[in-house]
Amino acid sequence: MAERKLILHVSGDFPDTIEEAKTKVIRQLVDLTADRLDHHIVSINRTDPPAAQLLSEVVTRVPLRVDADSFEYGTNLIYHAYGRGLFHRRKLHQLGDWLVDHIRQMPRQPDLIIGHKLAFEGIAVRRAAQELEIPYGLSIQGDSDTKVLDLRPDLGTELNAVLQGARVIFPFSPWAWSGVTNKLGVPGGKCVMLPCPTDLDQPLAPSAGGNGLLSVFHLASHDRKNLGGMARAIALLEKSGRSPDLNIIGGGSSAQQAECEAIVRGRPSIRLLGARDRNEVRAAMSAATAFVLPSRRETFGLVFTEALFAGLPVIYPKGTAIDGYFDGHSFALPVNASDPASIADAMQEAIQREDELKAALSDWHHSSHAKQFQRPSIAANFAAGLIHAAG
Repeated sequence: MAERKLILHVSGDFPDTIEEAKTKVIRQLVDLTADRLDHHIVSINRTDPPAAQLLSEVVTRVPLRVDADSFEYGTNLIYHAYGRGLFHRRKLHQLGDWLVDHIRQMPRQPDLIIGHKLAFEGIAVRRAAQELEIPYGLSIQGDSDTKVLDLRPDLGTELNAVLQGARVIFPFSPWAWSGVTNKLGVPGGKCVMLPCPTDLDQPLAPSAGGNGLLSVFHLASHDRKNLGGMARAIALLEKSGRSPDLNIIGGGSSAQQAECEAIVRGRPSIRLLGARDRNEVRAAMSAATAFVLPSRRETFGLVFTEALFAGLPVIYPKGTAIDGYFDGHSFALPVNASDPASIADAMQEAIQREDELKAALSDWHHSSHAKQFQRPSIAANFAAGLIHAAG
C-alpha cells in the first residue's frame, strides 16, 4: 500500500494553544480528512514588535523573530510583524524562510504545503515551496483576500505569482473566486470549490407557520453583521404597517449589549434574546419563518447553511457570504446590504411566500446540490484535491 500523503498546512485561522477561540473551519477540514491523509499544522499568530524597532525596519531588514512551540496538531508560533500592511511582503518572505528551516528539521518532508489564504499565508508558502521544490496549494478566503487585492495594488505581481504557482486552489465561495480571478486572471492549477463544513448539516423538514424572522451573530460583530441595516429595514416595514418580529440570538459583553439595544431602541418587534447553545439555535431556526443576515462582509457564513439545513429560507448579502452558490434557488434571497429597502423587500417576500419557499427548500434537501454542503462530500473533495496536487 502506498504511503499516505503528508500535507503541511500553514494557517492563521487554526485554534491553538496561543489562541483557542479561532474559527474551526480549517481544523474541521483537517479532521474530516485525517482518515486518508497525514497532516501537520503550522498555526501562525502575529504580534507587533516594539515600536522602537520601526525605524530600524525602514533602514535595514530586521530578522524575523519567531517564537514556536508544539501542540496537538503540529507547531504553533507567534511571529513579530507590524499590522496594517507594513512590510507585509518582507515579513511573509521571512516567515517563508523560517518554514524552510522548520520543514528541513521535520522527520519527513511533506508532499504538499497549503497556505490558507492567498494574500497572507500564500506568500510565505510559495517562498518555502520554491526553495524546497515541494508543490503547494491555497485556499481563497474572500473577506481577507479580496480586501488585500483592493487595498494593495502594489502586491498584484506578487499575488499573481502566488496564485499562478499553486497546484490546487480551494475557494470557499464563488464570489471570492471571481474577485480574485478578475484581478489576477485564471490560474492553471486545479480549482475545487469548497464550502465550509458544519456539524449541523443534517436536514430538518421545514415547519409551516413560522414565528417570524431570525438572525444569529455575536453582538461584538453587530456592525459587520449590519444590525443597523436590519433595524432600518424593520422601520420601513413599520411605516407601511407590515412589521414582522425579528429575534436576534447572540451573546456579548454588557457594553456590546448596550450598543445593540441603542440601535434597536424604538423597534419593539426586534428582540435581543442573548446567547443560546447550538441545539437551541437549531430549534429556533426550525421554528422561524426566515433567516436574515445582510452582513457587510462575510467570507462564507456557516450560519446560512446551518439555517438551510434547519429548514429555514435565508436572506443573504449579494456579493459576499454564500453568493454564487444558490443562484436560481427561490429559498435564498440576495439583498443589497447597504440598502435597507432591499433588505425590507426581502423580509416581506420571505414572509408572504413562506410556504412556497419552504416547499422548495424541502425539495432541495434531497438534491445532489445539497450534498455538496455536507461533510462527506466536502471531505471527499478536499482530500481529492490535496492528493491530486501532492502528485
